[in-house]
Amino acid sequence: MLFHLRYFTLLLLLSLFACTEDDNGGTTPLIPAAELPVLTIENESALEGNDGSSVITFTLNLTGTYTGTVSANYFTIDGSALAGVDYQHVAETISFTSPETSKEISIVLVADNLKEGNERFTLQIDQLNNVTTANGNNLTAVGIIQNDDSNGPIPDGGYSSPDNYDSWKLQWADEFNDEVINQEVWSFELGNGCNNGICGWGNNELEQYSDQEKNARIENGKLVIEAHQEGTGANYTSARMITKDNKTFQFGRIDIRAKLPKGQGLWPAIWMLGANIDDVGWPACGEIDIMELVGHKPKVAHGTVHYGPPAPNNRSMGGSTNSSNGDFSDSFHVFTLAWKAGAMYWYVNDVLYYEINNDQFNGVAYPFNKPFFFILNVAVGGNWPGNPDDTTVFPQRMEVDYIRVFERE
Repeated sequence: MLFHLRYFTLLLLLSLFACTEDDNGGTTPLIPAAELPVLTIENESALEGNDGSSVITFTLNLTGTYTGTVSANYFTIDGSALAGVDYQHVAETISFTSPETSKEISIVLVADNLKEGNERFTLQIDQLNNVTTANGNNLTAVGIIQNDDSNGPIPDGGYSSPDNYDSWKLQWADEFNDEVINQEVWSFELGNGCNNGICGWGNNELEQYSDQEKNARIENGKLVIEAHQEGTGANYTSARMITKDNKTFQFGRIDIRAKLPKGQGLWPAIWMLGANIDDVGWPACGEIDIMELVGHKPKVAHGTVHYGPPAPNNRSMGGSTNSSNGDFSDSFHVFTLAWKAGAMYWYVNDVLYYEINNDQFNGVAYPFNKPFFFILNVAVGGNWPGNPDDTTVFPQRMEVDYIRVFERE
């Protein structure tokens, strides 16, 4: 009797490993993991179109033998392209029944006539059933929405500076020609700048800074920092990128080619902070604003320094210049800081408009002879620009073509 019981138990275990119940109450053989069919997918692109009929079609390919049914879930994830604004979000299940080897997934695009570059979203495949991928994990593909509006992609017009100068050599540059932001140089400051219960980065700003692709990305060889209004009301996102702990600079000629946003409540900035800020605080570390602009005055660029004791006794000095040809949002301009021991000079398109030297500080510590790091950001709201109103159009972007730092030979 004991022998027969063991024999029956062995047969039962073998049958459990060999079969599983299918959706119809029957049984289908389990496929050993090493023999599962493999699912693959490629990146795809399509023109945005003008009538809402354009789609990006992804093809899921299945290789290997199988019986019965295999399935997976798929859904879209926002990047620089946003669901409901640039494409229609989907979240569904796809199934293959033997001997099927390919299936298509079509994502409907939303047409518009906005001046914008190419945008992208991600299609993710997960919760695989009786199927695997090359790496055994989730599967993703990128959908690229190609801009085809009559006003074209990001305009490239405006002023340019040379890539070399007599008696100067290039010390460092970021031309933003890679596909993604260089994380060995740039990191992101996140959130709404709360400190001791006071938020808004010390200026009553409204934005939440993020590292999402919709807020900061490389597009057509340019860095794009883009501010968005999230839904209705005073909810905004943007990006603030820094080279702190990665790259610092001391003296030289700095050329930054950029095109700026405009609109009530927008506050783009290209600036620097002293690398010793964690030790001495602000403004004792020094702040150099290579370019600031408030969006309700889109023809005026500012260059400023901040220094001295803590607020409210902090000090600043600076100057401004008017664009001679339209707004600073209309085309690219080159914002230059020429920086040497004891003095700094601000230029727009190689025209000097402001300068300082340490003799003007009247005994207050001059903190600008030490290493500094870069900050690039687009703030929304705050004490200086005021808050957005009904005239402010979102999204708004600052586009940076390059940053070049030269030093004397």
